Amino acid sequence: MTTTAITNIAALVTNDPSLHADSPLGLIRDAAVVIEGDRVVWTGESSRAPAADNAVDAGGRAAIPGFVDSHSHLVFAGDRTEEFNARMSGRAYSAGGIRTTVAATRAATDDELSANVARYLAEGLRQGTTTFETKSGYGLTVEDEARALRIAARHTEEVTYLGAHIVSPDYADDPAGYVDLVTGAMLDACAPYARWIDVFCEKGAFDGDQARAVLTAGRAKGLHPRVHANQLGHGPGVQLAVELDAASADHCTHLTDADIDALAQGDTVATLLPGAEFSTRATWPDARRILDAGATVALSTDCNPGSSFTSSMPFCIALAVRDMGMTPDEALWSATAGGAAALRRTDIGRVAPGARADLVLLDAPSHVHLAYRPGVPLVHAVWQRGERVL
Repeated sequence: MTTTAITNIAALVTNDPSLHADSPLGLIRDAAVVIEGDRVVWTGESSRAPAADNAVDAGGRAAIPGFVDSHSHLVFAGDRTEEFNARMSGRAYSAGGIRTTVAATRAATDDELSANVARYLAEGLRQGTTTFETKSGYGLTVEDEARALRIAARHTEEVTYLGAHIVSPDYADDPAGYVDLVTGAMLDACAPYARWIDVFCEKGAFDGDQARAVLTAGRAKGLHPRVHANQLGHGPGVQLAVELDAASADHCTHLTDADIDALAQGDTVATLLPGAEFSTRATWPDARRILDAGATVALSTDCNPGSSFTSSMPFCIALAVRDMGMTPDEALWSATAGGAAALRRTDIGRVAPGARADLVLLDAPSHVHLAYRPGVPLVHAVWQRGERVL
C-alpha cells in the first residue's frame, strides 16, 4: 500500500484528546497526517512527518474529520415544495405530511430511487460528509420497505429499517394490524438488509407501547434500536430509548429533567437535528442543557423531503452554534465524533492512528469558520477511506 502525507495543515482537529491534552478536539497546529491504504497511520507536527510515497501541501488550511451524518431519509421520490411553501405561510408541521412522499416513493422505479440516493450522498460529500446513515420509511408495505433497504444498502453500510415511520395509509383504520405487520412479515423481509431499527414515537405516529413492540421485535432479529423521540412534544421516546439501550434518541426537542438525567446516565446519544427546527419554525432543542448535564450529543441533517431538506452538515453546525447554545468546538465534535458515537463506531469521526482515513480540508485556517462563515462553501478537499474524492 502507498502512503500519503498531508502537510502544512494550519490546525488539525483529531478528536483524540490523547494527542493534545490541552484541547478537547485534540487540536494540533502546524500539523500533518499520514495515510496508508484506507487508514490514518500518523498524526503530529508537520516538521516531524515521516517520509511518504505521495505528498500533499495543505497550504495552511484547517483539516477536520469527515462529517458523520447519523440520521437521514434518502430513499424517496418527489419533494414537498407546496407543503413547505404553505407551512412558511403559517401551517404547522405534522407527521401526516409523510403520506405524500409515501405515494411518490411507491410509484418510483428502483433506478429512480437509487439515483436520488446517489445524488444526495454526492451533495453531502461535496460538503464534507463521508459517512451517511439512511432509513426506509416511505414505502410502508413489505415489498416497498424491503426494496428501500436493498437500495440503501448499495450506497451505505449504515442502513435503518423504519417501517414504523407512520401508520400506513393502507391500515388507517387498523393501527394494531400495522404494528403486527411491521413486527412480523415486514421485519422478516427487511432485517437482512439493515443494521438498525427505528420508530417515530410521537403523537400522530406510534405511542410508547407500540414503539416498544417494534423495537423489541427488531432486537430479537438482531437489529439495534434507534428512536425518533420527543420532536413535536413531550413523550416517552427518550426514556424508552435509554431503557432499551438505543444507540440514539433523535430530535430531543422537548425534554423533561428526567429525560435529561436518563440521557446523562445512559449510553444513548442525543442526536439533534436543527434543520428540522429551521424548516418548520419549531422550538430549538436546548443543546446547552443537554451538554451541561453530561450527555453525549450528535448533530445530523435529518435530510428528508418534508421537514429538513438539507444535506449540509456545515449548515447544521452554524444553526447549532447560533440558535442551540453550542460552542463551535462542541458543534464540530458533535457532527463528527458525536455522529460516530450515535452509530456506535470508533473507526470514524476522528483523525488518529488506526481510524479510517476520512478527512476534510477547509478553505479556512480554523474549523471555527464553519459557524463563523455560514453558507460559504468552505470544503476544499475530501479524503474518504484514504482516497481523495474531491
